[in-house]
Formats: sequence, C-alpha cells, structure tokens
Amino acid sequence: MTDEVVDLLVIGGGPAGLSAVRAYREEGGKGRVVVVSADPDAPYDRPPLSKDFLRGDSAEADLGLLESGELSRLEVTWARDRVTGVDVGARRADTRDGAGFTYRSCIFATGSNPADLPVPGGDDSSVLRLRTLEDSRRLKRAANGARTAAVIGSGFIGCEAAASLRRLGLDVVLITDESSPQAQRLGDEAGARITGWLRDAGIRLMVDAGVTAIEPAGPGVRVVLEGQDDVTADLVLTAVGVRPASDLAAAAGLDLHEGRIVVDSHMRTSAPGVLAAGDVAYAFNTAAGRALAVEHWFDAETMGKVAGKTAAGSPDAQWSDPPGFWSQIGDHWLKYAAWGDGYQEALFEDGGDGAFTVWYQDENGTCVGVLTHQADANYEKAFGLLS
Repeated sequence: MTDEVVDLLVIGGGPAGLSAVRAYREEGGKGRVVVVSADPDAPYDRPPLSKDFLRGDSAEADLGLLESGELSRLEVTWARDRVTGVDVGARRADTRDGAGFTYRSCIFATGSNPADLPVPGGDDSSVLRLRTLEDSRRLKRAANGARTAAVIGSGFIGCEAAASLRRLGLDVVLITDESSPQAQRLGDEAGARITGWLRDAGIRLMVDAGVTAIEPAGPGVRVVLEGQDDVTADLVLTAVGVRPASDLAAAAGLDLHEGRIVVDSHMRTSAPGVLAAGDVAYAFNTAAGRALAVEHWFDAETMGKVAGKTAAGSPDAQWSDPPGFWSQIGDHWLKYAAWGDGYQEALFEDGGDGAFTVWYQDENGTCVGVLTHQADANYEKAFGLLS
C-alpha cells in the first residue's frame, strides 16, 4: 500500500491536537493536514464531562469544539483511527486500519489515560472512570439506575463528579487517602474549605482511607478499606490520576522523562520534524526556566498552539504561560495557577463572605502559585507575579 504524503500529521484529536491544527493554518502552514484520532467522537469540551454534562444541564450538542464547516475551511482530514507505529527516521506512521502516512512534520498530542487503582479489582470493567465523552455517557447511564455512589480520589475530577452525582440525587461517599481533599496539593486551609463544601452538599467523606480491593457485591460493588468499614455502592468511580499516553512515543524512540515526551519551549522533541504537546509532553517553559509536566485543559491548548506555529515555520512561538485551570465543585469555582512543582508555604487570605486566596511561596518568599475563590483580582494579580 502506498503511503499518503502529508505536510502535517497530528496524532490525537483532543485540545492540543485541534489547537495545533488551527495554529498551523493561522501561521500560514501549507499543504495536506491529517489528524488521526482514536476517539470516535468529534472534538469536544472535556471540563463539562464531570459537571454540566454529567448533571444533565448541558447536552452533547453543547460540547462540540468545531465550528460549522471548520474542518473544510482548514482543509483538514480528520481520521477516526489509531496510529500503531511511527518510524521517526523514515518520517512514516502506520494506523490500525492499514493507512500509512509519510509526513514532513508530526505532532504527538496523545494526551493521557485514567490511571487504574493498583489493587485487586482496580482495573475491573465494572469500575467507572471519567476521561472521555463515552466515559461520561456511561457514568450518566449508571447514575440513572443507581441510588448510591462511591467516588475514589479527591482530586478535582473526583470532587467535581461527587458533587454532580449528589445533585442527581444519589447518596455519595467520597473516599480519599488524604486528610482532606486536595490538602497535599493546595494546603490544609484550602482542603478544609473543600471539605465543607462537599459536606454541605450532603456528601459523606472517608479520609485517610486506603483502598485494598474492589470486588463484586451482588448487583453493586464493594470497596474494601484498610482499617475502616467497607463501602458498598451501586456504582464506583475511580478518579486517582492519569498516566501519559506515551507508549507510541516510547516505541518510536523519543526521549522521555517519567513517561512524558521531552520537548523544548517550541514543543520540538528529540527527533527531527516531530513535536509534542499537551498532557503527554514534558515541556520547557521559558518563564519558569525549567521543564514542567502539566495536565490542564488550558495548557494543552496553549502548547498545541505553539506546536502548530512551530510546525508552520515560526521561530518565535514558545511556551511561557504559567499553567493553570478552573474547577467547579457544586456551586463553587476555584481558579488555580502555579508552576506545579511544590511550595514552601501556603498563605491563606480570607476575603470574607466565603471568598479566599491562597498564595504559595517558595523558600525565598517568591510567589510560585495562587488559588482563589471569588477573588478574581488576586487571580489576575498572580499572573504578573508568576510570569
């Protein structure tokens, strides 16, 4: 079979991949562009999957990221397929369905996948995860026939989903190995505020809880805990982090750091003509002066834009923005921006009427992050301090 010759091949159709394609064309990138995405759905907005969409406050039609006729205007072929191998020396990629592509430039935008809980039963098909639109559809179907739910993990996906499931009328228990949700990442004061929000919503918290197994229990699922009573629920959702989808890159021989593709500030990998962006990238940030691993929607779009411009020939596109994201837990919005590699001190500032800011400082007293609730002025101020 003759390979199709393309100017730009993008592997992955999430925010980084779509942003890369748009930026490539905006920068004047010419020629044939093909996106190969293993996701059967057209590009969609992921943040609502644990919130609006899960609660039924928005429909699937509201999630689409493509404008009407956009692919045609961009002259992009969107292939629902999976790349199975990349030969970076020959600049060639093969797909599951038998297609072959010889490329001038290739962008890895493969994202990440939900991590399985490393206990017996943690990878069972009855255990739900939340990453893709199909995952959210499955969770919604399960919630429709359930009275009880157990959510394992107190990261933002876990807290958001727990609040949404509770709003759907389920009795929800949130199980975490932390002393309070997000305490390790955001500090004790922020963890206490999140705890209050969840409890006020009627969610039961089990903290300092180590899961040792997940097993069938009649029509439901049992979560076995170390030193605490087991929890049995109609549905169990695990939200215990993600792992970079870098197997393809590893097989291609790209340089990796802790499972992520090493790229410079222009998103260029160790192989000529190959770039990477989004969750799968370990990218150098010029403002931070070091490489960072981030798993945020906004940053995937930003890195994708840099990669697309670089592929189009721009010498100036670089990643310099502080990483950050927003999270909605029930009716509460948190806004977070930080370099993401730790802090020495968390300074809590009470703004009154529920508003607060947490300023994160390093050992030199330099601001390395901020978390705000109803304190947008401080959030904006932080970007000046971080950049």
